Amino acid sequence: MLNIKRFICNPIQENTYIIYDESKEAVIVDCGAFYPEEKQAIKEYIDQEGLTVRHLLLTHDHFDHTFGNVFIQENYGLEPEGYGKKEISFGTHRFEVIPTPGHNPDAVVFYCKEEKLALTGDTLFKGSIGRTDMEGGSYDDILKSLQYLKEILPDDTQLLPGHGDHTFMDDEKRTNPYL
Repeated sequence: MLNIKRFICNPIQENTYIIYDESKEAVIVDCGAFYPEEKQAIKEYIDQEGLTVRHLLLTHDHFDHTFGNVFIQENYGLEPEGYGKKEISFGTHRFEVIPTPGHNPDAVVFYCKEEKLALTGDTLFKGSIGRTDMEGGSYDDILKSLQYLKEILPDDTQLLPGHGDHTFMDDEKRTNPYL
């Protein structure tokens, strides 16, 4: 079973996640820690739980999701990973890396089939989707990515977005106008 801790970071209220299993091996997803107190809270949590951080994962490389990358590298010796990988393993779990261009050309979703969990970054939010009007964004591409996610993710998949609250795939299929 995966344990999930969310930290809401920086002025843009980005979701940083620490995810680990019974082995105490962990991944950090989208470390947006900007303020010293945010970095301290993340470090204290990792120390308190006795975690070994194996990966720093990026759903995409926008600034609000990468503010904490240097902090993670200095403290845990990890470089960001995501686009270009097929899967990420830690403890007894693995994430499939699913390319989801649209918000950003290199956007990905991390999906753990066994736990019915997907980290959607800024591709899919509760009731909405990420912007496509920034450099490299594409409305057509994000719609194709959303259609693909709709086809492959089971309805009971919990979705952890890059901003805002979690949701489930069946709720998004029923209520999200972009799906």
